[in-house]
Amino acid sequence: MGVGRRLKVDCTVNGSRHVADGVWEGESLLYVLRERFGLYGSKNACEQGECGSCSVYLDGTLVCACLVLGGQANGRSLVTIEGLDGEKVEQAFVEAGAVQCGFCTPGLVVAAHDLLQRVPRPTDAQIREALAGNICRCTGYAKIIAAVHMAAGSA
Repeated sequence: MGVGRRLKVDCTVNGSRHVADGVWEGESLLYVLRERFGLYGSKNACEQGECGSCSVYLDGTLVCACLVLGGQANGRSLVTIEGLDGEKVEQAFVEAGAVQCGFCTPGLVVAAHDLLQRVPRPTDAQIREALAGNICRCTGYAKIIAAVHMAAGSA
């Protein structure tokens, strides 16, 4: 882990209070979520904010949890794929065949949910822009775009 100051992180995750003691000051929020809170839905892939697999809401803003320090979550509210009210989006991904290996799916679902909260009937271009930070190596994206349209009710 490294030498340095240890922190206490006390935050709300998916509506429930979570506390972690002894968090290293350089520990990522993704690590805190997965290894300290046992929330494994957000995936650890690139650790550089390039793939979107760890996308979560931090105080209502979409972020890559790998780029946020765990200590920055102290006193704040988070929503992960486990707590997302995204059943409509998740179901659309399944029905459209946009889920293959599933590794990118949590981040894509969270990003699609975020888009649909802002733009209820997005165009292809808006979907592509909103999901540009998410990498999928299996689907080719056509089914992902179809899934977002389906979730928006415009398929």
